[in-house]
Amino acid sequence: MTPKLLMVDVDGVIVHPMHQGGWAAEIESDLGISRAELQSEFFTPHWHEIIRGRADLHEVLDDVLHHIAPHLSAKVLMDYWFSRDSRLDEALLAQLAAVRSQGWTLHLATLQEHHRARYLWNTLGLNARFDVMHYAADLGAAKPDLEFFRAIEGRTGRPPEDHFLLDDRQNNVEGALTAGWLAGLWDGSRTLAEVLAR
Repeated sequence: MTPKLLMVDVDGVIVHPMHQGGWAAEIESDLGISRAELQSEFFTPHWHEIIRGRADLHEVLDDVLHHIAPHLSAKVLMDYWFSRDSRLDEALLAQLAAVRSQGWTLHLATLQEHHRARYLWNTLGLNARFDVMHYAADLGAAKPDLEFFRAIEGRTGRPPEDHFLLDDRQNNVEGALTAGWLAGLWDGSRTLAEVLAR
């Protein structure tokens, strides 16, 4: 029986950076902060805890910037980041709308912290295109860990085999399959219907 819960990843699937080199491609010239330093001082030591909801993005970023870029506020950097990582794949969204009209329930299943999750859902308007958002910081677990998938099942009240994950990362697809879900890799080479059929 075909599952009717389609769990869609966000980054790399329906949302992409505005710049081919990523949202931070021009951050040094735009904001005067080193991309490498932001990676080493912020993302590498802190992202694991932030993405799982154990630390707040704004608070941690504010503290880090105080040391490495005191001219820059957390809000300015977050606004820059979110706005430059917000290009919607309208072609895929149209395909998703079509399967939604055929009876599928569309959920987001994504690795987000609280601030960007709210931006994606409310500001970018994904709340008009999807029924529910499940994200890592809210669940307290991240893909591809089994806990991520089990937490979502706890919310939907449906067995594993009723869930289909569409994701651009093979390790997340494999994690979903290990959890007993159906899953398909999204790389843009096939239509949504073709991925779901497989």
